[in-house]
Amino acid sequence: MDFIAGAIGGGLSTAVGYPLDTVKVRIQTERHYSGIWHCIQETYRTEKVWGFYKGMSASVLTVSVISSVSFGMYKNFLCGICKLRYRAADAKPSKLDVFLAGGAAGAVRVLFMAPSEVAKVRMQTQRNPHPSIASPQPVSKPKYRGSLHCLKVIAKQEGLGGLYKGCSALLCRDCFSSAIYFLTYSALCDWLTPAGKNKPDFLVVLLSGGFAGVLAWGFATPMDVIKSRMQTDESDQHKYKGLVHCVRESVRKEGAKVLFKGLGLNCIRAFPVNMVVFVTYEAVLRCTDYYLNKK
Repeated sequence: MDFIAGAIGGGLSTAVGYPLDTVKVRIQTERHYSGIWHCIQETYRTEKVWGFYKGMSASVLTVSVISSVSFGMYKNFLCGICKLRYRAADAKPSKLDVFLAGGAAGAVRVLFMAPSEVAKVRMQTQRNPHPSIASPQPVSKPKYRGSLHCLKVIAKQEGLGGLYKGCSALLCRDCFSSAIYFLTYSALCDWLTPAGKNKPDFLVVLLSGGFAGVLAWGFATPMDVIKSRMQTDESDQHKYKGLVHCVRESVRKEGAKVLFKGLGLNCIRAFPVNMVVFVTYEAVLRCTDYYLNKK
């Protein structure tokens, strides 16, 4: 049931946070924006509202699958760790158990996530003006007509490796941030839930989920910047030779502050998105338990 609850929560959260995710990716990968508001203005001026939702259709489906894997694998890893350490899958886990299960779930998630992340970033950074915008020059057709077409073109031109560009940075980002994510949520729920209550109230779930998302993205942002840059590096560019080279070149040209591009936006977006994820996840599980117990 954790897989289903995670999928529903992930799908709903994508609709909430996608426009800000597009702005975040553009700020991280392109140098001509002076800030968040400038990027929003320029995107709307040239591409209208549609510009903020590029690649969203496939993203909703893939995020649902990824969220399902993340929550489902986290629960399974946690039960496995508890069984090994305490001889009971339903034993109360320690904070270290939660941290390790979260990190392991993040690692598994990367295998499913990498190709969709490449397509999402390429779609979000692709320029194609809205038809209502007058242009003195003829407008060329966009390279990618949609998320699936984007994946097909990348596979054809760059091979299977192209679909997994930035995978090393994604693995570094998701292992640690996923561990922090689940640990923060668990710790806050335990802290804010009164003694004697088995489950946290929905207000506690909302706050814990929101803060867990903010803290996780705070740690994830440096590797998120590097991941986005590696994924926009197409086969005819070859700007970066790998993870370390991308970090070194980015810092050399733009200073250490480049690693924190989009940090504020990530944190602003993370709070409502992860409130939705966790409250949906908990609601689905509780409704299912209530229905099954009633029968």
